[in-house]
Amino acid sequence: MTQLSWRKSSFCQEGEACVHVATAAPDAAVKVAGSADPGEAHLTLSPAAWSAFLQAVKNLGAA
Repeated sequence: MTQLSWRKSSFCQEGEACVHVATAAPDAAVKVAGSADPGEAHLTLSPAAWSAFLQAVKNLGAA
């Protein structure tokens, strides 16, 4: 099993209620978690779905 390297969102404030993201390898599925222990439960998205999600969030910020 590949060890994931989780990164915390740069928009995270104090505390642990943050979004964490990890990938196993380039062009691999993107893992997304929203807790202090991201290894517990997470969503798995394709790179295309992750890109679409990020674009949608950016569009919300521009509205």
